[in-house]
Amino acid sequence: MLTTLPPTAGLGLRSPHIQQVLSEQPDVAWWEVHSENYFGGGAAIANLEKIRQDYPISLHGVGMGLGSPDQLDAAHLAALKTLVARIKPHAISEHLSWNRFNGRVYADLLPVPRVEGAIALLAERIQIVQDQLQRPILIENVSSYIQFKDEQYLESEILAELVAQTGCGLLLDVNNFYVSQINLGTNAMHEISQLPLHAVGEIHIAGFEVFDGVAIDTHGAAPVEAVWQILDSVLAQTGPIPVLLERDQNIPELSHFLQEYAALKARCEDQWKQSLS
Repeated sequence: MLTTLPPTAGLGLRSPHIQQVLSEQPDVAWWEVHSENYFGGGAAIANLEKIRQDYPISLHGVGMGLGSPDQLDAAHLAALKTLVARIKPHAISEHLSWNRFNGRVYADLLPVPRVEGAIALLAERIQIVQDQLQRPILIENVSSYIQFKDEQYLESEILAELVAQTGCGLLLDVNNFYVSQINLGTNAMHEISQLPLHAVGEIHIAGFEVFDGVAIDTHGAAPVEAVWQILDSVLAQTGPIPVLLERDQNIPELSHFLQEYAALKARCEDQWKQSLS
């Protein structure tokens, strides 16, 4: 199975909230964490194991760099495999991005050039990861700020082909498609229409910020109304599916974050009722 997460809203679990989550056990259906924050031992992984006893967990990777020209980082993959065995997550995801070249690591989610050869490289890497983990992973679309010369594919076309070739699933980030629409003049709904929605195992919703006229995927604000509307349209087609609210910058107090979560959960449930009626 692509995911065994509850088909309802979840929250991104960040370090400022962990102790409060442990002590108060808020009414959240599931949590997602960044995998790399829990590589190795220490208090972080010990706390995650405690939370895992009471909640489903989704592991979301930000550093694999599946599309990098360099080979996959064997130590990174080994650490992820150890974490998966320890936490037994309900879903595992990585980004459609690259972050390494000639031994140098870039701390960003750089979009993969959409040219000949990209799909074969990505499919090979995804298969390696899935073989190591012995389960399918979800691949997430990323925000784009520039277009490469002579691009041959839409990002959604690459994702669809990767699903067909590797059996991986998709993590559909609605905000990322909208940020790319603002920056590049693409059409978020057209991109999404090219995806095999049956392969979507999780959806992300978040906010962005604008700097010098460029929309940056900071996850530093609440989602804008246009992103909510795209989410509504997607949910009308997919029915109940796990949807995550993310925040990585300007992280609010947990009480405020839980209010945003309640609004997302109510909106999702309302949309699902309409789709099933």
